[in-house]
Amino acid sequence: MKLIYGLLILIFFQNCSFDTKTNIWKNSNNTASKKENLFKDFKDLSTSDKLFNENIIINEDFKFKFPLPTFNNTWQDIFYSESNNLKNFKYDGLNNVLFKSKKLSKFKINNYILFNKDILILTDEKGNIIIFSINQNKVLKKFNFYKKKYKKVKKLLNIISENNIIYVSDNIGYLYAYDYLEDKILWAQYYKIPFRSNLKVTKHKIITSDQNNKLIFFDKENGNNLKEILTEETLIKNSFINNLSLNNEAVYFLNTYGSLYSINIKNMDINWILNLNPSLDISASSLFFANKIVFKDNNIVISSNKSTYIIDSKTGVLNYIKNFSSSLQPIIISNYLFLITVNDFLIAMNLTNGKIIYSYDVNKKISDFLDTKKQKVQIKNFVILNNEIYVFLKNSYIVKFNTRGDIEKIYKLPLGIHSYPIFVNGIILYIDKKNKAVLIN
Repeated sequence: MKLIYGLLILIFFQNCSFDTKTNIWKNSNNTASKKENLFKDFKDLSTSDKLFNENIIINEDFKFKFPLPTFNNTWQDIFYSESNNLKNFKYDGLNNVLFKSKKLSKFKINNYILFNKDILILTDEKGNIIIFSINQNKVLKKFNFYKKKYKKVKKLLNIISENNIIYVSDNIGYLYAYDYLEDKILWAQYYKIPFRSNLKVTKHKIITSDQNNKLIFFDKENGNNLKEILTEETLIKNSFINNLSLNNEAVYFLNTYGSLYSINIKNMDINWILNLNPSLDISASSLFFANKIVFKDNNIVISSNKSTYIIDSKTGVLNYIKNFSSSLQPIIISNYLFLITVNDFLIAMNLTNGKIIYSYDVNKKISDFLDTKKQKVQIKNFVILNNEIYVFLKNSYIVKFNTRGDIEKIYKLPLGIHSYPIFVNGIILYIDKKNKAVLIN
């Protein structure tokens, strides 16, 4: 009996996945939580669509042509740039803690942070705007716009900064400009309808949209309404947030119905409209979800809950449509598109001809690298640093791939990560799980 009992225990432990090299699988469930999954509502409605899961090996002779890494020193848009596209950033890559602040707020800090010179800008769910100096290691300002009647309301602040001014829209219906050097409100407007998109600033205009899919242009100097453009409204609200991207000539607006608009920035007239929603029914069955609009050169990239679209920015013509979907912000470097699909495939694609250069199962790559049983990690985001692909996991591990899709290293950040990381002055800057600012070189 003892022998049989011992064998049963041995079999049990052999069938359990114990990664003796790292705890990378820890806190990584087989499926994403409903709260964190961007496409959760869609999956409830339709589960018949087969996810892309093709393994495509890169041609041995293929060589990527990358620009030199960018030494970046500012991050004033939550998605980094007006186009929402990231660059190949320079990073020291030592993984040492250079700096850790004191706790910056007792309330939950929002995921997106900004940085200008040595100033870190962050917000929390109570509506506080926190201005923190890295050099002085102290909070310079903690400003709250809201009166007592909004005390119990959870605030969702959309922010963007320009020089020393922070522009804010919220889920209550306020739009205001705050000068953090002077510590004063320059102007404030009560729009009454909650705002529901990121903000973009260009020349004399602020551009945003409300929860009814109305695109609005405001005067940057005083907050006055310049023009409103009505677009399709959905009867059922979902977790998808309207998204804006722009260049010098046009702003691109993707609404919750699935329509992409190109609007001339100067005269605020519509250039073209492209509907990406396969259903014409404005109801629960037509719920549309998509990732951020990413723009570079003449290519617009949008990944929805079903497909990824590559669109000509001048004409609105659909160049390519691919049967994979991503809930993470895609990246365009040169004429290459990099993304990670909802089922964790790392894909590199040539935007010139629409061909996939390679496609690899991230979880399989990790299990092979660690020589352990395959499980599912939870990916927070990914970036390209020093010509390498860094995949940030929600449990604070980093999986470093080379551009050809092979893992070079897996390691853990010294301190747990909460906010989305930003990349300035060759370092990683983020808010940890204890609401402290952390700098990693």
